[in-house]
Order: sequence, then structure tokens, then C-alpha cells
Amino acid sequence: MKALCWCGKKNVQVQNVDDPKIINPRDALVRITTTAICGSDLHLYDGYIPTMEKGDVLGHEFMGVVEEVGGGVGNLKKGDRVVVPFTIACGNCFFCQRQLWSACDNSNPNAWMMEKAYGFTGSGLFGYSHMMGGYAGGQAEYVRVPFADVGPLKVPEELEDEQVIFLTDIFPTGYMAAENCNIQKGDTVAIWGAGPVGQFAIRSAKMLGAEQVVSIDHYPKRLKMAAEGGAIPIDFNDEYVYERLLDLTGGRGPDACIDAVGLEAHGTTPDALYDRVKAATFMATDRLHVLRQAIHCCRKGGTVSVPGVYAGFLDKVPMGAAFGKGLTFKMGQTHMHKYLKPLLEHVRAGRIDPRFVITHRAKLDQAAEMYALFAGKKDECIKVLLKP
Repeated sequence: MKALCWCGKKNVQVQNVDDPKIINPRDALVRITTTAICGSDLHLYDGYIPTMEKGDVLGHEFMGVVEEVGGGVGNLKKGDRVVVPFTIACGNCFFCQRQLWSACDNSNPNAWMMEKAYGFTGSGLFGYSHMMGGYAGGQAEYVRVPFADVGPLKVPEELEDEQVIFLTDIFPTGYMAAENCNIQKGDTVAIWGAGPVGQFAIRSAKMLGAEQVVSIDHYPKRLKMAAEGGAIPIDFNDEYVYERLLDLTGGRGPDACIDAVGLEAHGTTPDALYDRVKAATFMATDRLHVLRQAIHCCRKGGTVSVPGVYAGFLDKVPMGAAFGKGLTFKMGQTHMHKYLKPLLEHVRAGRIDPRFVITHRAKLDQAAEMYALFAGKKDECIKVLLKP
């Protein structure tokens, strides 16, 4: 089959690879009908995530049709149309039983890698390094789905792929980021990053009752899309973010701040330039300008929610400010399985049409070109769909 393979930093190629096979009774084989490039895929593309190997199949946002199931899968059959959450969970461990799906104890066969780096393992992820399980991803014609009796969700035939594909990651990720803010009536939520996750966080915060949502970025197309979703846009190149947020909140600061950017943050302030120099000289793993700014801007007693991916050790974190203001931090990989059915109902009811975020559509054969386009923020690219 054809699949998009990681071949090194800024080098991805569509190659012919072996077809996946059932290897466990709880497996399913899915023929991919639609897949997407995620912003966090760019961390792999840019070489920031360790334990990638040449030939690894990428992609964790995908859906398709079930072609075969193992003997232990009783909830699916050949021909079912499904979306597949990007986190892989067993359904039975301590954490899965408590709806902490991305902390699953049993789905990462390379648990020792994460234990060595982070103390404990998290769940396996599709197409996202050997530290996260080494699972082949779904930017391909077919994919093996482990624990298929737990993860995939059947979707109604009346809904198009483009309406449900983002249930695989960015819609639940944006929603959980907003939910982590514990939004109350009258709250202001400030969101750094108007990429796909930021866009869904905007709309989710509105659905959860935020009175005022602010979007901070510097790409005009993204800020325009944010405004269309009900956010007040701030271009960080034109305005001093802290002062503008104080103006919008009567001097109090946002009740919650969402870092929807993560480890490759950009900025024009001295600390952002410092981060770039340290990362370029291999003296730091992550660029955390946005996280610093979110901590600085958040009101006393507020919440900082972090859906943006961080990978390593962070330098110059203003923990004194966080402690002094009594901030709450909520972060982590999305507990995907918790959100699939509720968010599907939002789509079915017409409360949100996820297609708004799509800017580019291409064939799988064009994936390398689309990665370069997306990484370079060219042609006002926000979200790319690929068709095998």
C-alpha cells in the first residue's frame, strides 16, 4: 500500500510499504477514506520529537471503513464507517476506568521509553514516534487499529467525512482545552494560537458559556477565521498583548488562558528570540514564549490550560508569578474517548460544522508538498485534508 513515511527532518515521502495485518484478536483493519495533517505532525516534521525512525508511517487524524476485525472485536463489522481517536486505550486499566484515556497503562508497547523520560508512560499514539508506541499512522491507504473494541466510533451515513474527521483529534482537543478552563458565566478566555486547535477552542469556549473569547496570533487569515467564530482578534505584531487583555477585562486579566501553540512558539519579544537561539544551538528543547505570556496575563486565581504539545525541559518558566497569583494548570493529551459521542451529537444537531477550518484538500500522493505548505504557513494554509 501507499503511505506517507518520515525520512528525516523536513523530509517526508509517499512510499510503498507492507499492508497491515491483524496481529491481535482486538485489532481491526481500516481502509482510510480521509486523513488530515495535524499541527502536532509538524513537530515530527521539524525534528523536535525524539525516537522517530526512517520509514515510520505518519498520521493520527484519520477515518475510514472497517475491512476486517479480530475475533475479540464484537462491536464492529466489515463495512462499518468509523472515526478513530488518535490516542490508543485498552479500556480496562485504572486510568481508562476513570476516563483518563490518554494515560492508559496498557497501550504503549514501548512504555519503558516514556517511563525513562517522564517517570510514567502514557497511552500509545498513532504515527507519533516509538516513544509513543511505534504504531503506524493513518496517512496511508490502510491502518491497523489496536483495541478496536474500545476506540473507533461508528458514524451516521448522513454525515460526510469532512463533518466528522476532526473528531479524531482537533475538535476534542480544542473542546477539552476549553473545558479545562472551568468556564463560568461572564468569563473571558484568551487563546494563544489561531491554528486548528485554537479555532476549535474558540468555538468550544463559546459553547461552554464564555462571554468573551480573545484570539492571539499574527496570521491575518487565522485571525479572520477566529473573528468569524466569535473571538476578538489580537495581532501580537501590532498590539501589546498584556495591555490589550487588561483593557478587555477591566484591568483584571482573563479568567483563563489557553496555550494552543506549544513547543514551537513564535514571538517578537526578547524572551521569544532567546528561545529561538537556545533551540537552534541545542541548548533547549522547547520554545515556551506563549506559555510565559499566558502565565503573565492570566488573572489571579485563574486557569492556564495547555493543549499545545511540549516535549522536554522548559527554560525560564515564571513559576513565581504562577505561585503568587494562585494559578491552576490543566494540560495533557486529550482523553479522546470521553468526547467522541458528545461532540458527534453537537455536529448532528448542527451546533457546529467542523468543515469551517478546512483550507486545502489534496491526494495522499501530494502529502509531502502539503506538509511543506502547512509548515511554511504558505497560501494561507490552516488545515489540510488528504484522500488516499
